[in-house]
Amino acid sequence: MPRWFVSTRVHSVGGPVGPVEILDTDRPAGYQGDPEPDLLAAIRGHEIFFVTHGFEVNQMQGINNLSYWINNLQIGNAVPIGMLWPGDCILPIFVDYIAEGREAIQSGRLFADFLNTKFTGAASLCFASHSLGARVVLQTIAGLSADVTVRRVLLMAGAIDNDCLTGEYSAAAKKIGEISILASTKDDVLALAFPLGNPLQGIIDRGHPYYHAALGREGPTQPCQGLCVHPNWQIPTTFGYGHHDYLPGEKLLADFPGSVDIPIDGQSPPIGTPQELDDPKQWKPAWSAAFASTRYK
Repeated sequence: MPRWFVSTRVHSVGGPVGPVEILDTDRPAGYQGDPEPDLLAAIRGHEIFFVTHGFEVNQMQGINNLSYWINNLQIGNAVPIGMLWPGDCILPIFVDYIAEGREAIQSGRLFADFLNTKFTGAASLCFASHSLGARVVLQTIAGLSADVTVRRVLLMAGAIDNDCLTGEYSAAAKKIGEISILASTKDDVLALAFPLGNPLQGIIDRGHPYYHAALGREGPTQPCQGLCVHPNWQIPTTFGYGHHDYLPGEKLLADFPGSVDIPIDGQSPPIGTPQELDDPKQWKPAWSAAFASTRYK
């Protein structure tokens, strides 16, 4: 399990956004000491790799899902840190989607202020996100000081408009050295829930200038001038990637081997998948972790 998490949660389940707190998983339960000095010492001079979850995730689920995935990353000496925020859906997803976006924005602003104040000793920052976590990450980057280096960002199954990099978060995108995206047309959550979270989509047809699909289903709108966006983002339909396939719900039994990129089309599971990863609940999140590691290098 990664040692460090930063959180805007007030409660472990549901609840509002609160001030950023540091969680140190190496400390025994009930320990009252301040973890901040140890965290600042750990990040000094290092690159930081932040990973965050999406909506419908409580604190324990967030810690577990992010930990299992982070444990399969190959990121050298970078310090991995999980970002927790109150994305729990109190109402069904298709009703509460807009409300949860507010929590994502508020959390991103608080994370930005926290990093501007506390992470001046870090060499650079990288981010990976799942689902509505894309908004948390982009909002965070939007609020970072000009002297903060954001080297790489990976947005997986982004539950956000697919013009966000050239529209709402264009200024944030220009701060990023390299942007990678993972999108899947087999993502039924984004096919059904995302249009209902955007009030105009129910009455605007595909192809209309005001129509925006989800970034995590169809990838970004084109072109993305001036941005270093990797050109491959669409996962083959044969992989059958659904919305919840990117982060693991259980410990991954093996690493996905070799250098991983998106094939034009491919066998499912991919050629070279270790026997321990034959189960889609194993190979899919292991593949996304390997993809993140490849794009990190």
